[in-house]
Amino acid sequence: MNLAFAVAAAAFYAIGSVLQAAAARRAGSLGSLALKPAYLAGLTADGAAWVLSLLALRGLPVYVVQSVLAGSLALTVLLAAGVLHIRPRRRDLAAIVVLIGALAVLAFCGQEQPAPAISVGTETLLTVAGFVVVALTGTAVLLAERAGPIVLGVLAGLAYSMTALAARGVSVRTPLVATLTEPLLWVVVASGVAGTIAYAAALQHGSVASVTALTWSVEVVVPAAVAIPLLGDEIRSGWAPAAIIALAVVVASTIVLAGAPGTDAEATA
Repeated sequence: MNLAFAVAAAAFYAIGSVLQAAAARRAGSLGSLALKPAYLAGLTADGAAWVLSLLALRGLPVYVVQSVLAGSLALTVLLAAGVLHIRPRRRDLAAIVVLIGALAVLAFCGQEQPAPAISVGTETLLTVAGFVVVALTGTAVLLAERAGPIVLGVLAGLAYSMTALAARGVSVRTPLVATLTEPLLWVVVASGVAGTIAYAAALQHGSVASVTALTWSVEVVVPAAVAIPLLGDEIRSGWAPAAIIALAVVVASTIVLAGAPGTDAEATA
């Protein structure tokens, strides 16, 4: 079920991206774009994807969920071909096939695991690290011209990484409203907003391909490197080498797909 949540989140992200790109093609100004039904539907799809990704993180290792979400680039390229009539390159199609294989390996390596009960020390560390990343990201956005697209892209990826790590570690209380007192919940919200703004700022100052590739690479690698030792995310016995190779393949495929015409149209929107 949790893997289904992750796949559905990737699908919704791709749908939202293409809908927003389609709306941007027909809008004359930013104001008119905001009123386009397709654009609003795209934003709604993004919101649904975010919620689904948080649900997936409650029962799957962070490295599996983040890799599946990176797979949304593959769906974006395919949907752009059908909806926006943007023809994918041969290397994009090859990258999609390879990416699907790598995701299948990761899904097997990272069997469903309930979210861990983390210690107070780990919670404090994640909370402090999360808000430090948010503060650095906010500062970089304010100084976007000086920071440049590489720094902004890295910080966007780090902010999104903190969103995933905090979502995996946050304690969900009963009644649900009691969860509002959990500091990691606010790390999820703050880092998600910071990552979105930083990514947008990076696109304004750099190329779509390089910024998207950099952001997704950080989003895949950093949470995996942190969650396995810190949150206790496990890899199926004997499959650690396969998981590492599959993660590297996901990153490489993402870099290729970040330069696809469909991704370019989506990011421009």
